Amino acid sequence: ATYTDIATRIGMPSAVRAVANACGANTLAVAIPCHRVVRSDGSLSGYRWGVERKRKLLEIEAVGGTGLFSGL
Repeated sequence: ATYTDIATRIGMPSAVRAVANACGANTLAVAIPCHRVVRSDGSLSGYRWGVERKRKLLEIEAVGGTGLFSGL
């Protein structure tokens, strides 16, 4: 999903920046998987623990396809 997708899903399509800020500040990455949210162009940004860790998590999920939040 993109930041725009999330903003639209919560009924606030103009709140894209707020969604990005919330994802960047998320300290509950286990419960709220913000690493799965990307920019509209598909690029990675805004992860509390860095873009490289975000990339690695996405790679792990793509290979395994399983996990607590699989399919979100």
